Amino acid sequence: MKTYAEYLQMVNDALSPQLRSLGYIPAKLLESMEYSLAAGGKRLRPVLLLAACDMAGGDVLNALPFACALEMIHTYSLIHDDLPAMDNDDLRRGRPTNHKVFGEDVAILAGDGLLSAAMELMLRAACAMPDMRGVRAAEAIARRAGVTGMVAGQTIDVTEEGSEPTLDKVSYIHAHKTADLLTAPMEAGLILAGATDEQVQRGIAYGYHLGMAFQMVDDLLDVVGDAALLGKNTGMDAALGKLTWVAVRGVEQTHADAAEHIHQADKALEGFGDSGCFLRELALSTLERVM
Repeated sequence: MKTYAEYLQMVNDALSPQLRSLGYIPAKLLESMEYSLAAGGKRLRPVLLLAACDMAGGDVLNALPFACALEMIHTYSLIHDDLPAMDNDDLRRGRPTNHKVFGEDVAILAGDGLLSAAMELMLRAACAMPDMRGVRAAEAIARRAGVTGMVAGQTIDVTEEGSEPTLDKVSYIHAHKTADLLTAPMEAGLILAGATDEQVQRGIAYGYHLGMAFQMVDDLLDVVGDAALLGKNTGMDAALGKLTWVAVRGVEQTHADAAEHIHQADKALEGFGDSGCFLRELALSTLERVM
């Protein structure tokens, strides 16, 4: 297993070359796409994919196009989330949001372009593989990013703004808007490594519980976090009438619920033995996030 910094470097080094490998992209569109891709961040989702593949004895270099595609999908979702019609944010990772720099029209197209590029990269990589692993991994990512996954969660998130928060509604939003895109890398990474069905299911459980805890901590940070460290404005959830875990359960219970989900994520890795240490430590670090 590599360190987080090593996985991160692999992704950072590959993102732009992978995007540019698709061929000519109009200059303004490419600039807008790379502006958001280069904004940094933890690259948690591609790191998870590479680490999951590594944990099951797979080849991380073969998994790298899928990891980059997943980061492109995540980045497209952030560009669109920040738009005036969605969350209407001016800052992302301490920089002006994409539409503030390039205009709403180009920002929308940049998001569309990153999603399309991601699918193209995964299918190109899958076509070069001698078996169905690449196709299955691409399907898992597309499904969890799509209309029954992340997009479904985002839809309920925006259409239920200002409504009475309930645990069922918030659970659905968290499970799909956030957890699906943290489950996708586990499922895809393990599939690419040729893991057993039982191992894939354990990875899915890990991703779900990690994702739920991650969003709970995100909800907490919007209330008690430091805007300077977060690189975005705080207090936005309450201002927009968002349905959050804190709104339903309160600050103290949200802390407790996040800790329980991390405990369940840790249990899901029991079948991987020592090779699961990296992902166990990553899960525990989620509870200590400040950004």
